[in-house]
Amino acid sequence: MGYGSYSHAAHRAITDARSSLPREKVFKQRECHPLMNPHGVRFRESRDSDAHPESLGIVFALDVTGSMGDIPDLLARQELPSFMKTLLDCGIDSPQVLFTAFGDATCDRAPLQVGQFESEAELMDQWLTWSYLEGGGGGQFTESYELAMYFAARHTAMDCWEKRKHRGYFFMTGDEHPYPRVSRQQVKGLIGDELEDDVPVEVAVRELQKTFEPFFLVPDPHRAKRCEREWRDLMGDHVIVLEDSADTCLVAAALVGLCEGALKDLGEVAQRLEAGGATKKRAGRVVRSLTPFAETLGKAGVDAPELEDAPVGAKGASGHGR
Repeated sequence: MGYGSYSHAAHRAITDARSSLPREKVFKQRECHPLMNPHGVRFRESRDSDAHPESLGIVFALDVTGSMGDIPDLLARQELPSFMKTLLDCGIDSPQVLFTAFGDATCDRAPLQVGQFESEAELMDQWLTWSYLEGGGGGQFTESYELAMYFAARHTAMDCWEKRKHRGYFFMTGDEHPYPRVSRQQVKGLIGDELEDDVPVEVAVRELQKTFEPFFLVPDPHRAKRCEREWRDLMGDHVIVLEDSADTCLVAAALVGLCEGALKDLGEVAQRLEAGGATKKRAGRVVRSLTPFAETLGKAGVDAPELEDAPVGAKGASGHGR
């Protein structure tokens, strides 16, 4: 529901305490946690409160198949506090974060797991680390991304949308293709909905776009080669190719800041990241990942600094006009 208050110090203490632990000591689930089982869930809710009068729902839908397990691990050990701090420093005061974990519904035991929207560091961390990192996935270059989108589209309720017609944010990580249709049989078995027919993945994306600003985050250019084209056909310029999966949280936070108008352009993104402790090299990676999307907003900026360690031929933010 998202009714607590956030403490960056408390959140950083949680992640620092486990920084050297092996993954199996951080993610202890060996099956779907009962409270993350989506079956029978009507809605996961992001609601306003006295502490959060203008809540903003944010979903992280994490691919937890074998090739993608590094991202939830990075969030739990190090990066999630940076995401929250960047948002709060930008003046986005009431983010409420929900974690979804997914795999492949054709072969995994727990292909869809869903937490709750939370504002408190301890509760965010709880849902994230309750995720079962099954590490499975299929061998056909597809995972069940469409199920995560379907659930977010039809089984979330957010005051930012219902009261203010302000869309939330949906960040999905991945490196494979979605299945072409949301299977009505899988939906019935995993969620409990009775559908008359399968739902084309294009329809699932359109439904998601009604209440969320959705982004698909590809971990690196190498993995983008096998999936970027199909995702761009579905989501257009909302496909963001990272240079390093470690930048997932900073890229997501900057996307919220740019879309909300809290960051005027990529020059301010770089300045904000460096002020928050990111190295110039890391800020450069983030800015380059964001440049194609920022150009569509007219926010690439002409004043962004030259950022070191740019790959040969890469276009920095300073090379684009408004």
